Formats: sequence, C-alpha cells, structure tokens
Amino acid sequence: MSVLTAEPGAAPSGEEPPDTGERHRLTAVTGLAALSLDAMASVAYGPEAIVLVLAAAGAHDLGFTLPVTLAIAGLLAVLVASYRQVIAAFPDGGGSYAVAKRHLGARTSLVAAASLVLDYVLNVAVAVTAGVAALTSAFPALYDDRLWLCLAVLVLITAVNLRGIVESAKAFIVPTVVFVGSIFVLIGVGLFRSEPVSTVTAQGHVSVLADNATTVGALLLLKAFASGCSALTGVEAIANAVPSFRVPRVRRAQRAEVALGAVLGVMLIGLSVLISRFHLQPVDGVTVLAQLADASLGHNWAFYVIQFATMILLALSANTSFGGLPVLLKLLARDDYLPHVFALKADRQVHRHGVLALALVSAALLVFSGGETNTLVPLFAIGVCVGFTIAQVGMVRHWRLSKAPRRRSKAVLNGFGGVLTGVSAVVVTATKFEEGAWLIVVALPLLVVAFRTVHRAYVRIGERLGLGRVPEAPHRDRSVVIVPVSSLSRLTSQALTAATSLGDEVRAVTVCYPDPEDRAQLHALERAWAEWDPGVPLVTLTSERRTLGRPIAAYVRRVTAAEPGTQITVLIPEAEPERLWQRLLQNQRGAVVAHAVRRQTDAVICRLRFRLS
Repeated sequence: MSVLTAEPGAAPSGEEPPDTGERHRLTAVTGLAALSLDAMASVAYGPEAIVLVLAAAGAHDLGFTLPVTLAIAGLLAVLVASYRQVIAAFPDGGGSYAVAKRHLGARTSLVAAASLVLDYVLNVAVAVTAGVAALTSAFPALYDDRLWLCLAVLVLITAVNLRGIVESAKAFIVPTVVFVGSIFVLIGVGLFRSEPVSTVTAQGHVSVLADNATTVGALLLLKAFASGCSALTGVEAIANAVPSFRVPRVRRAQRAEVALGAVLGVMLIGLSVLISRFHLQPVDGVTVLAQLADASLGHNWAFYVIQFATMILLALSANTSFGGLPVLLKLLARDDYLPHVFALKADRQVHRHGVLALALVSAALLVFSGGETNTLVPLFAIGVCVGFTIAQVGMVRHWRLSKAPRRRSKAVLNGFGGVLTGVSAVVVTATKFEEGAWLIVVALPLLVVAFRTVHRAYVRIGERLGLGRVPEAPHRDRSVVIVPVSSLSRLTSQALTAATSLGDEVRAVTVCYPDPEDRAQLHALERAWAEWDPGVPLVTLTSERRTLGRPIAAYVRRVTAAEPGTQITVLIPEAEPERLWQRLLQNQRGAVVAHAVRRQTDAVICRLRFRLS
C-alpha cells in the first residue's frame, strides 16, 4: 500500500495554496518601475543644475560639466554599492533610519527619518509641479489652472497607489520604458553628430551666461557638484522599501538597485558628453534637456516625444515617495515614534494611512506654492543628502563591528561617500538658505521633536498599562449593568437579555424632565414596565435641564461610591439601520450617553447593535 506525502506547509491536493500576499509585492522589474521614477526623472534637472552654476563663470567654464558629472557618477556608484550593503544588512527596510538606529543611536536615527520624510514629501510636490509645468509650457492656455492640474495629478497617483504597489508599478512600467528609451536614443544619435542638427528651441531666448567671464575655482566646482547631486534623489528609495519585494526580497531589491545605478549613470554621463560636444549654453525659458533633444534629433516628432515622455515621467516620479515613505512610517510607528495606525496594512499590502497622509501633506504644499516648481526646488536635495550622509557613517560603524571579509575596504568606500554627501548637504544649505532652505533647517528639528513627543506619550501609556510586566491574576468582581431606556421595544428586550448575561445585577434607567408632556410619557412607561415585568427594576433619574448623558453619568458615580469594588457596565442599546443613509435619521442618543459616561466615569461602556435588516 502506497502512502502519498506532501511537503510541509503545502496545500492539500485540489486546493489552492494560501495567499501569502506575495502576488501583491514587487519583482526586480516592477520594483525598478515603482521606486526609481524619482531618480530616472532627475536627469531632466540634474545636468541643468550643473550647467546653471557653471554658467555664472562664463561660457568657457561650461567645459567642466563633464568632469563634474563624472564625479557625481562616481558618487552614484558609491551610493549604489553602499545601499546594496544596506539592503542585505537591513532587510526590513528603512534605509538610513534603520542603519542609524542600530549603529548611531536613537537621536541620529530620528534625524535621518525626518530628512527622509521631508525629502519624500518634497519629491511629490516637486515632481507633480514639474510635470504640470512641462504641460503648461506646451499648452500655455492651461497656465492659470496649474494648481488644479497639480491636485488632479496627485489624486490620480494616490488612487493608483491605494490599489496596491504592484498595480502602481504595472501602470508606470510603460512611461518609464518610453522615457529611458528616448534618452538612450537621444544620446546614441547625438554621439554620431559633430554639430547640432537644430537650434530652433533656443532661438529668441535670453542666454543666462554671465557677461564677465571669471576663472573657475574650487568653490564654484563644489557648488556645481552639490547642485548636481539633486540627480541622486531617489537612489535610497529601494533600500527603504525592501519589504515590498517578493521573496527572495534582498536579492530582488539589490538587483533593482544596481539596475537603477547603471541606467541613471549612463544617462547622466551621456547627456553631459552631449552638452560638451554641442557647446550648449543655457537659456532662459528652455530646459537643457529640450535643447539636447533639439540638437540631437531635430525639431520634429521625436523632439515632442521626448518632451511628452519627460512631462509624464516627472509627474509620475512622485510614485517613488508613495512606495518608500509608507514603509518608513510603518517602521517609525513600530518603534513608537508615530501613531500605530501607520503600521496597519490593507488587503493589497498597502499602508493606506501612510499613502493618504503623504497625499494630504503634499496637497498642502502644492496649495502653499501655488503649483510653482521654483518655490520648492531649493528645498529638495538637502534632506536626501543628510540621509545619505547618516547612512554612510552608520555603515562605516557597521563594518567596524563586523567580521565580514574586505570590511576595511567597504568602510573606506562608505566613509568617502559620507564625506562627499556631507559636504554637499552643507554647500546646498548655505547657498540656498535665503531661497527657502531655511524651511528645512526649521522643519527638520521640529519633526524630530514631534517623533520624540509621540514616543514619550507611548512610553507613559505603556507604563500605566504595565506592558512588559506580568499582571496580577484575573479575579471576578460583583458586577452591575446599567441599561438606559426610553420606551419598550424589541431593542429594550435584547438589551436586557444581553445585560442579564453580563452582570450579577441589571438596572434599567430612564431620564425624566419636569415638562408635563415628559411626565406623562414617564407614567406611561412605568405602567407598561409594570405590566411587562421583566424582572429588572426601572430607575427614574430626574433632570431639570434637558440633557441625557449627564444624569446617567451622575447616577453611575453614585453607584460607584455606594458600592465600592463593584464593576459597573453601561450597556447602551442602539438600532443599526439597514441602509447607510438611514443613519442620518437617528437621534444619536447612544453616542451622547457614551461620551458623557466615558468622560465622567471609569465605567465599562458596551454599545449593543440591533440590526434592522
């Protein structure tokens, strides 16, 4: 006789395996689409940030664009290597927050978390406004409606993310592929041209080059490097959202991180080579990327494809924040630095409260800025540079405590990256302080204070609840159940039945007012109660004021004082209508009583629902 066996944990034959939620998680490809849009879209403004700084020294110094970009690409390689290590060492996600929490202490970890929160929120606002700005540049008639367009795009992205991160990734794969493919075509065609095929886009626009050329110095190059580091925003998003990947999570996240670094590095270097090859000069009102598309492909349909793809990807790059920030908020909530509601997940593995909170704060920023990108851009790169620096420093300490092979070389790599990103953070803050960077300087410590305030509140709650300590053995007290009533009905009968099952003694209470009409209703209720004879006494509470909750709360206090050691329960019967709109027809008496008893007594409140279906 043969015996059929199955692997441990396998579903019985003919039955579907249990849904572990893996199908709602990311693969390496969908993770790249969902979490790299921010970094990919940065090629639209990263090289331009470098060019605009160097333009202050004159046309000659624009030749330093490629060396500065190569330095940024080198830092990108350092960051990618570092975050691969972060992914392996911290598979629960959190990025720089998780690194700092383990190796640098709670305070530093909160600074890292605050910087990431600010960066994610600003990324949404900047991405949406930049995308809409590209749209209004193509269709000037829409300019006055840019704020409403921004809010509409934000609502669309939020709705997609509420359906699940996998669904959002699938929705954004095509725009990502079109944009990256367009940039690669632009670079490939441009490398075979010795001069621009068209300069129509820049004609009629004022050059932003300085009139008096100056000698480029170390400070100017450092400023250009720091400004160009805005192209690195989003590199940390994959490390922050490792739990969103399918198993094996670490391997898939590392592959996505390497792919992101490779694609972004090639695009940045390729565009900078073309800037030097075509001797491109920045002009007012036209982006550097638009000039490159014009010079490489000509002013034709291909030019408009790149512009349209750039507009779409800029608007959708906000999805990086929707993928990374809710996971970070979950970790903060798990560590008692944010309300625990942010740790909850919906059916599609969505941290719904984190998504909605990000959308609301971003909407407030959009309204504050009026949909203007330039109001928000100066604030953008500071938070991520701070997060980068903390992560690098934390990884240096990680390797010092580790026994892994080649730990010294890895520590040197992380230390070098930490120095570069730290200097960049200081330079960007100093040079952009008056343009709005002071807001980050103020907001960062305020967020840290808010985290610590929430944590202290949870600590006090835990102490009062005795969390972590063995409580005293449960025992049975004498119990009295008080049931507010106003008339005889099936609801009254159900309430008294439930109350009799809960307590040793049940008392029905009704509130009477001095008006003759109310007195008549009380007498009618007393006669009907006597005829019904449920075996429960009816207690009449007289109130001079037409209030319901206070007299019942006062009676509960009197019972508590007269019978110490007795457990008092107030059971409030409520009818639940068949349809949602019918709740508007209810008098809310149960809510009024519950509110008064909760505020004025320590009694247990039990709300009995009687369904009317």
